[in-house]
Amino acid sequence: MIIDSHTHIFSPDVIERRAKYCASDRCFGLLYGNPKARLCTAEDLIHSMDEQGIDVSVVHNIGWSTNEMCVRSNDYILEAIGRHPGRLIGFCAIQPREGEKALAEMERCSSSGIKGVGELRPDVQDFDLCDTKLMRPIINSMIALGMVLSLHVSEPVGHDYPGKGGNTPDIVYRFMSQAKGLKVILAHMGGGLPFYEMMPEVGEALSDAWYDTAAGPFLYKPAVYRVTAAVCGMEKMLFGSDWPLLSQQRVIAHIRESGLDKAELDAVLGGNAQRLFKLVRQ
Repeated sequence: MIIDSHTHIFSPDVIERRAKYCASDRCFGLLYGNPKARLCTAEDLIHSMDEQGIDVSVVHNIGWSTNEMCVRSNDYILEAIGRHPGRLIGFCAIQPREGEKALAEMERCSSSGIKGVGELRPDVQDFDLCDTKLMRPIINSMIALGMVLSLHVSEPVGHDYPGKGGNTPDIVYRFMSQAKGLKVILAHMGGGLPFYEMMPEVGEALSDAWYDTAAGPFLYKPAVYRVTAAVCGMEKMLFGSDWPLLSQQRVIAHIRESGLDKAELDAVLGGNAQRLFKLVRQ
């Protein structure tokens, strides 16, 4: 089973009215203000999966600024997973600053089959990830609902790119230290955070963290996967493409270049996600 743990889709309405949403929402404008940035529907994703041999894809939302846009975009993801049962796993968007509305939206989505929350963007959504008063009710609710959190994490060094952002490993480490029991996917190899797991206290704080490979070819040499496996353990890595930013097979090829053996590749390309999401092979 090959599972892409990081993809994005949008409704036809958002695609058709792209300029409107770019102007009205900070995160959407940051990611898709360039007309060359691809926007695709659920059906486009299923076509890519069928072409490239992907069994299941996890559909992430983005860090919308308002609860209204979170709800609208979540509705489309709910429709998509309903149309493609067994092929798509959905994550929902929330705006933590909306308090009770955010909690209600998580409960609504969870009751309809959504498995996680994210990809949260605290730097772009203007909330403090380490604000205990704000985040504790959300953390508790996710744990109670059995939901997985996805966080966009950026490297504090290196080249700039659209959407890089300021949610860096130091912030994420502080958050994880106060979020015990919450399962968290740290996107984009955690912005380099895996390498700090050599520090015992960091490794302990990140015991419920997984690292996805989204956009890996844009960020790292292929050896990053082998080095991460040596530091953190192969069981903590998830294949994610960030489709449609990159083709699913391009990221798989990048992972294969690392020299991982068959058992390790099987774990990264699907086995780890299969266990995380409790999937049974059909």
